[in-house]
Amino acid sequence: MAQIKNALIKTWNNEGLIDFAKTLAGYGVLIRSDEEQSEFFKKEGIYTEKFSLSSYPDIFKLLEEDNLIVTNLKPIGFLINDKTELSGYSNHIFLINHAAKRYEQHLTIVDPKDYTDVVERLRDNKIDLEFRKKLAAKALNYAIKYDIQLAKAIYNDKFPDILNMCFDKREDLRYGENYHQEAAFYVSNNRSPESVSSSTQLQGKKLSYNNIMDANNAIECIKEFDEPTVVIMKHATPTGIASSDNLVQAWKYAFETDTDSPYGGIVSINRRIDKDLAEELSKLFLEIIIAPSFADESREIFGKKKNLILLEVRGIDKPSMREDQEFRSVPDGLIIQDRDTKKIDYTDWKVVTEKKPSDEDIKTMVFGFKCVKWVRSNAIVFVKDKKTVGIGGGQTSRVDSSWIAVNKGKDKINGSIMASDAFFPFRDAVDVVAKDFKLKGIVQPGGSIRDKEIIDAANEYGIPMVFTGQR
Repeated sequence: MAQIKNALIKTWNNEGLIDFAKTLAGYGVLIRSDEEQSEFFKKEGIYTEKFSLSSYPDIFKLLEEDNLIVTNLKPIGFLINDKTELSGYSNHIFLINHAAKRYEQHLTIVDPKDYTDVVERLRDNKIDLEFRKKLAAKALNYAIKYDIQLAKAIYNDKFPDILNMCFDKREDLRYGENYHQEAAFYVSNNRSPESVSSSTQLQGKKLSYNNIMDANNAIECIKEFDEPTVVIMKHATPTGIASSDNLVQAWKYAFETDTDSPYGGIVSINRRIDKDLAEELSKLFLEIIIAPSFADESREIFGKKKNLILLEVRGIDKPSMREDQEFRSVPDGLIIQDRDTKKIDYTDWKVVTEKKPSDEDIKTMVFGFKCVKWVRSNAIVFVKDKKTVGIGGGQTSRVDSSWIAVNKGKDKINGSIMASDAFFPFRDAVDVVAKDFKLKGIVQPGGSIRDKEIIDAANEYGIPMVFTGQR
């Protein structure tokens, strides 16, 4: 295999480049760069020979001699609207592909994070074939990523006939869904700021697969609410949700929904966490706390719990404008669908019972319908005064979810609104509640072939009921 004697350097991201180039020069490696980058190096006292990437023959000539290729590209947004830049991009991609495919002759570096490893291997004379293959594969994937982004920039088809996707590895995870499974977390280049993929971990142990899945649901759930709100999540389903201008009170209300389940859970909050709230949260063992920001005093309090994970997610304190797609994998396949971002509009709702809900009850129904969306189906949630008082979900029958929610809420069910994530197939889910408790209303999508039976049941108990027409 070829020894490293010459280096061709043409980069947009110059992070760590000066130290790397000086080290190469110290090992006697001749550095070549274009006119612009040569001037950059000259200011740092680094001698280079100049080259041109203006044509394919120029590139072939350079690759006859240069066996270390150090290069990276401008973000695609800089290129798409500039024909001159796009032409240079084509030559650049050709250089990466040509060099990487000839990995026995060329060592191709596209990521500044690899400079340290390359220097150490040069020092120890360990630029072996396996390492060359590793960097070559990375370079080829890097070039492919740009072509994929370019194709999408030229024509963004919602459901293209050929689907290619680009993700960068953010981190290796502590473990997968179970301890014996390995896992890693990959993130998209065009991710939105208010997502788990864009979160910043401020402290705590390494993330696991389950941490990310639970945190994702906690973030997506909290984004439903404009008012100051606390969401407690366990195994990707809420155990309590409450809104209040006093976040300490909101936390207490959410916790009171189910005082057993929050242990070891996740809390998401759509406002800055201050000292008072931090003191309350620190009384319970929690896996993760999520917020748009943390006051310094709260960081000091949480810092005493070294394993507690703090995730800062910018943007969850503002209305979300995100309307993109989500993906679900199956063995050898991928399902793509529009993200469920449809806003709840109570003006489209239909009152179907003899008794009408009050304006205040309608507001509570809106709150309840937002909550039940994030509980695993079949899902039933009881709410009042902008807080959950009973949650039942994840059951194969709606009546079982009703029974669970009632047993969680007990006497607090009286005077509450019952929210269902889908239509009632039978009246039993209403009967199991209304025979013992006084409800102020029911909100559900409607659409069952037995809707009339459910309406009759609500009328028998004197309960106002609304059909949303939306799951």
